[in-house]
Amino acid sequence: MSEHDKNLIQGQDGFWQLVIGLEVHAQIISTSKLFSRSSTAFGADPNTQVSFIDAAFPGMLPTINSVCVQQAIKTGLGLNATINEYSSFDRKNYFYPDSPQGYQISQFQHPIVSDGYLDIELEDGTEKRIGIERLHIEQDAGKSVHDQHPQKSYIDLNRCGVALMEIVTRPDIRSVFEAQAYVKKLRALLRALGTCDGNMEQGSLRADINISLCRPSQDYGTRAEIKNVNSIRFMGQAINYEIKRQMELLESGQVVIQETRLFDPVQGVTRSMRSKEDAMDYRYFPDPDLPPLIVSASEIQAIKDQMPELPHDKKKRFMRDFALSSYDAELLINDYDSANFYEAALGHCQAWSQQKDLKAAKMVANWIAGDLFALLNKTNQPLAQCLITPHHVGELVDLIYNNKISGKTAKSVFAMAFGSGHMPTVIVADQGLEQVNDDGAVQAAIDKVIETYPTQVADFKSGKDKILGFLVGMVIKETQGKANPATVNELMRQRLS
Repeated sequence: MSEHDKNLIQGQDGFWQLVIGLEVHAQIISTSKLFSRSSTAFGADPNTQVSFIDAAFPGMLPTINSVCVQQAIKTGLGLNATINEYSSFDRKNYFYPDSPQGYQISQFQHPIVSDGYLDIELEDGTEKRIGIERLHIEQDAGKSVHDQHPQKSYIDLNRCGVALMEIVTRPDIRSVFEAQAYVKKLRALLRALGTCDGNMEQGSLRADINISLCRPSQDYGTRAEIKNVNSIRFMGQAINYEIKRQMELLESGQVVIQETRLFDPVQGVTRSMRSKEDAMDYRYFPDPDLPPLIVSASEIQAIKDQMPELPHDKKKRFMRDFALSSYDAELLINDYDSANFYEAALGHCQAWSQQKDLKAAKMVANWIAGDLFALLNKTNQPLAQCLITPHHVGELVDLIYNNKISGKTAKSVFAMAFGSGHMPTVIVADQGLEQVNDDGAVQAAIDKVIETYPTQVADFKSGKDKILGFLVGMVIKETQGKANPATVNELMRQRLS
């Protein structure tokens, strides 16, 4: 079965092909807005970060923020795209209450970035290339607030004029999984570059999803656009609902209307918002207050020279240097802080830093991606604010590696460290948790267990090997959990033979 066939959707009267293109709006990390010096800090009181330019007072002229331009160029380089030395700004005309200008300053005919791509990993481990048509810079609108009064809507212009990158894919996406994988990969890239924080819950990363259905090998169908989806989980729900809605229309002989829709996460449905505009509806024309944006090849090269290691390259390095699986490496590089945390933890783990034991590198990854991430999710804490440091993880792994504590004890120690911030070695010493590796002490415990359970000993000697697990467990219990299970197992077998 070809990759094309895998993504076909079974309908009532045949197969359908899903076609998705994404327009991701990423808020540029900058202390001030695109055309004014107003702050971009999140969470300020309504309308406290609004300049005369943002509020569109007469006679106010925009001035481009050079930091935002540099951030767009850096993102374009990360997307393997062409950086255009010449680009220009246009006015996109439409009326909306939270846009005081009556237009949006954007880039239409000449974007700053074009013709890039992002490779995503599919469920079977293969890669697929998603084409990037363009990245352009534009200003954000304000925010309409509808839930503060039963009869009135309020306008907050704090966000008005904040710099956005709109990153537009080609219609290359063919499944829910691919759409979600693309946004996850893009978010990890933006965070690694430091050009967008990727906080979807705060609205700094939002996706417009263009969806259509067509018969295999036929022209694309009429698309509907779902606006401003701010959760990867909601993306999946919105796409699945829209597939069902469009398929029911087409199979009943009706047509899909080109329109803009909104996703209702409470009901799990999309609802019509307005008819979908085309470029002519916006009456684009060059912004008369802004000259063309010219960047030199040397400026682009200077930014390129300062690029950090990209997530895709970091993943390959983690798999090559630390023998991590693709899955484990992906978990760690999906977040820039997690990847840095992992490498710092390796530096605190003597089994790796001094002996270069790949088993230790794998253990460190497991404790971060497993127990640490689980506790962070449970307590709803960000990694940067929890009490566990890379030193904690490296020290814990050394305790296990050197048979000072068992894996089971390590989980208890880790949980105590997470809650208190105390180092694992301190917890082990204070709680008396270090494993008993002394053969004499273990032998004494074995003798007592053999004396206490003669029936089970006789069963083992008669060929019932599973009884050994019970006897080993009793020895460990006798030592209050401190005996090394491997040592107990070996000595018990020797004793009973």
